[in-house]
Amino acid sequence: MPTAEALMRSRFAAFARQDEAYLLRTWHPATRPKRVEFERGMRWVTLEVEEVTGGSTFHTEGTVTFRAHYAFRGRRGSMHERSRFTRDGGAWVYVDGDTLN
Repeated sequence: MPTAEALMRSRFAAFARQDEAYLLRTWHPATRPKRVEFERGMRWVTLEVEEVTGGSTFHTEGTVTFRAHYAFRGRRGSMHERSRFTRDGGAWVYVDGDTLN
């Protein structure tokens, strides 16, 4: 991925498809879990990127603040997060994130 935002968007799609292999491959080795737990019945619907700091082709770090909308057991909701990204071996990877209200 050329930017942190592009990686964020591709990871959202991977969560929607439950593509564990891709998610683990694009997670920083220092923070990567052994497995990705998917919530049964969770359907990720849309992604709204609110703010991007750094994360371009010229940066080594970046943040992406987003709202991921979902449907779960007949209810709609959203997850609001500021995710941190860095380059590892030249490729953008997800480091971690802070949940926002």
